[in-house]
Amino acid sequence: MIPRSGVRLLYPVLLYSLTNLIGVLAFLYPFWWPATLQTTDSAMAHATDAPLLTTLLVLLCLGVLLLEVQSQMVNTKTVALLGVLVAINATLRYAETIIPGPGGFSPIFLLIVLTGYVYGSRFGFLMGVLTLLVSALITGGVGPWLPYQMFTAGWVGISAPLCRPLIRWLRRLGGDEARVTLWVLAGFGGLWGLLYGAIMNLWFWPFAVGAVEQSWQPGIQLVETLRRYVLFYLVTSLLWDFLCLVGNMTLILIAGAPVLRVLQRFQQRFEFHYDAVAAPGAMTSETPAILVSGDA
Repeated sequence: MIPRSGVRLLYPVLLYSLTNLIGVLAFLYPFWWPATLQTTDSAMAHATDAPLLTTLLVLLCLGVLLLEVQSQMVNTKTVALLGVLVAINATLRYAETIIPGPGGFSPIFLLIVLTGYVYGSRFGFLMGVLTLLVSALITGGVGPWLPYQMFTAGWVGISAPLCRPLIRWLRRLGGDEARVTLWVLAGFGGLWGLLYGAIMNLWFWPFAVGAVEQSWQPGIQLVETLRRYVLFYLVTSLLWDFLCLVGNMTLILIAGAPVLRVLQRFQQRFEFHYDAVAAPGAMTSETPAILVSGDA
């Protein structure tokens, strides 16, 4: 029988899993449920289901936060920090609309990658999702593409902790800790510069009309679908996303070290360590006293 505390810890995991499953299905369902209307206007794709998907995603994120706080895995200071970081990232995206960067480069990936690496996959997922939501409200970028941007940015953050095993392995080989961490995270951010665009194209590609060899059609086999999509991506998106790759790597290499130090300092301040020790005075030697170590 699972203890009550274990059940409380299990609920957020199940909700995260459900949220990500919904995201995967949202991207892929047009391939299983053939589109009856293809259009050259990508803004028409998912025009009917995107509002419902956005609402559902926001509600799931709020549910996750409530469960995290109740399970004591996330304290109120961490939630406040998440709000501050989301606000900073949303402001960076607003600045990007005023002074556009080259190609698909966006400064928001810096904090999404680094917070996911430092604070874990759950924090990283919420950071990505909420950044895109808040920034869309600020910049007026609300449309049927928004929930897909939110899911994909969340996947950037949720996957950032995958860098940890590689970093530990390279450290054991004798690499400099700070340099290894920075270069691995820069490479990870660069990889997501390509993956973000490749995944985001899928929100409209099944609906779009174009050259036959670059368009999806109901009934074609998986191999042919992949071939056509790869060709579509190479022709329409590779250069745009390559600039995002270069921009992400450059920004992490330049600003990553100081940002990591700040995030890790906050992480240390928010951590509590409880040690059971024998209390002097009125307590007996058999009575444990709970002392708190660490700066909260």
